[in-house]
Amino acid sequence: MSYAFKDFHWANDIRVNEYLLPKTTAEALEMLAEYKGQAQVVSGGTDVIPKLRKRELEVEALVDISRLPGMSDIKQKGDKIILGGLVTHARTVASLLIREKAGVLAEGAARVGSPQIRNMGTVAGNLASGHPAADTSMPLLALNASVTIASTEGERVVDLPQFFQGGNQTAADSRREIITQISFSALGKNQGCCYLRLSKRRALTIAILVLATVVDVDPDEKTIRDAAIAIGPVAPMPFRARDAEEILKGAPVSKEIVERAGDAAYKESTPESSVVWGSDEYKKEMVKVFVRRGLYKALKRAGCPVA
Repeated sequence: MSYAFKDFHWANDIRVNEYLLPKTTAEALEMLAEYKGQAQVVSGGTDVIPKLRKRELEVEALVDISRLPGMSDIKQKGDKIILGGLVTHARTVASLLIREKAGVLAEGAARVGSPQIRNMGTVAGNLASGHPAADTSMPLLALNASVTIASTEGERVVDLPQFFQGGNQTAADSRREIITQISFSALGKNQGCCYLRLSKRRALTIAILVLATVVDVDPDEKTIRDAAIAIGPVAPMPFRARDAEEILKGAPVSKEIVERAGDAAYKESTPESSVVWGSDEYKKEMVKVFVRRGLYKALKRAGCPVA
């Protein structure tokens, strides 16, 4: 189905000729292919519409995938949790499954924008923006998530570290492809997580710093079996503090090891100075503080608090 863009009351702000409403994913991909890179996928529109209004994005048509069937569900399949490509932030926050088995994602989604934005914007869209401080990117990176991307050539699965490609760039071309789902392993009994956000106000502001951490512990031996620490924006894209993670793996749960992990994350982060968001040294210092706070909280939630 196609609409002339001039029929929309807000069309005078945007230079787009057609607004397309496909009924299936295959039809949506065909529409994108027909425009040969001059059409843009849109679902919630909370990122695309402002860019069009600011002339940061120019296309001939919008392909609205918000009504595609089977992409708005959250479900568990085996040990995997699957989010459809149209799952909103609000739906993520409200999901009992996410709150119980991926709490760090619920915490991150709850801090996105405002209630209106959370009701419209999708988790997949937040990922597709490629922003180094996107509120759901860090939790999903810490959860070792992967995305399924559909094109006219078929589907491919991309792990999140390879999905982010720097400078607001991702592996998904939103003019030719669609993110159909996001998947990650559900957290188990001896795993804990934490999400932290540093910003000038609670809502409607880009974060100065976002951290998500997940730990897997052996409660009998009181050791850390595995850990994931995702931070942004301290690099051109969402970032895993791999040196800090290596320090934690196999280590005893202790204040000393948490302090060392914070120091390592401080050293490997490379934030840029900003008149608005603070100096690079300030942000590096806050990386150290956040990593330590996040680990203390995640370890406590995993049932192995630091004495």
